[in-house]
Amino acid sequence: MERIQKYLANQGAGSRRQIDALLQQGRISVNGKTAKPGDQIDGREKIAIDGKLLRLQRQLAKPKILMYHKPIGQVCTRADPEGRDDVYQHLPGLQQGRWVGIGRLDINTSGLLLFTNDGELANRLMHPSYEVEREYAVRVHGAVSLEMLQQLRDGVMLEDGPAHFDDILDSGGSGSNHWYHVVLKEGRNREVRRLWEAVGVEVSRLVRVRYDQFKLPKWLKPGKYRYLDEDVVKRVYQRLDLGAKHRDNRGRGNRPQRRKTG
Repeated sequence: MERIQKYLANQGAGSRRQIDALLQQGRISVNGKTAKPGDQIDGREKIAIDGKLLRLQRQLAKPKILMYHKPIGQVCTRADPEGRDDVYQHLPGLQQGRWVGIGRLDINTSGLLLFTNDGELANRLMHPSYEVEREYAVRVHGAVSLEMLQQLRDGVMLEDGPAHFDDILDSGGSGSNHWYHVVLKEGRNREVRRLWEAVGVEVSRLVRVRYDQFKLPKWLKPGKYRYLDEDVVKRVYQRLDLGAKHRDNRGRGNRPQRRKTG
């Protein structure tokens, strides 16, 4: 028996945090009954999300990670109520599980998104306790003083609590084409934009160029993706201490796919 959050995360149904939110909202059922956080299951049950029955796998899929270059105008929700273009429509299909997004970007932000079929891995890379760095290239309108930059490093009070940049690098430019690179270790909603707005500066363009150790390749065009090599995925599991059993006992006998680009 296993807690439902962990079991569904390992099945690629979402990160633990995402699954916990679905449980809190009463959107997951087990054998026709509404499931609760902490329920124990063994995988033989009929589990549904929003009434759609999940296809549970006895043998978990081999872990995959891919990079996607999100263009402006796409949303990061799987089913947008307004019917806007979403990133999931542009990802390759999976034989088992589904893609879980590692972090989000708002509709007006472009750049690097990571996806995996392992919800536990997604949870590790998003959880605040792991302090994973996110780096953004930011084009701003308005004069920026040294005092403003120091204030952004020291921290400002936003409506959802204090926030700051861990690093700021002046990347050059002038007038309405002045760029900075900023780094922070959390992913609150519109946090980069709100930090600049707090010191009276408007962000005119925002691109995520790095998440953790992964940089957005210059050759990866908007709307395209690439798989990370298997040895890179293996090192990620080792670094995040996910364990050899979690990493290696999946999908034995399946021939690895060498597809790299979309």
